[in-house]
Amino acid sequence: MAARYMAIKNHGSAVTAKEIAESYKISFELVSKVLQNLAKNNIAISFQGVKGGYSLKKNPLEISLIELILAVEPDYQITDCLRTESPKNDCSYSNCCKIRDPLVEVQKKIDKVFYDTKLAHII
Repeated sequence: MAARYMAIKNHGSAVTAKEIAESYKISFELVSKVLQNLAKNNIAISFQGVKGGYSLKKNPLEISLIELILAVEPDYQITDCLRTESPKNDCSYSNCCKIRDPLVEVQKKIDKVFYDTKLAHII
């Protein structure tokens, strides 16, 4: 939502976390953290000072949803057993699990949609 807001409102000026939080009625702390992560991942630029805030670093047509997701949730997956830091053997059901492999395929399809969908598509 923060990236979407910046894409809609950014016409040469920075937007603030407070502005985004108030606009969507969500936590200022959450928006601040998201904006920091977007800046850290080169999706947004942070400006200091009286007219400070954030703006997108790239055109919304160049920013995929997967970039936005990974900026705030670096190891997102639809189930814990697919996370890179959670090996398959950590699960007590790994020897009889029948859904992990099909979920890997579902995850690939979800990832493709997120890669193909650009920020501009959700404005």
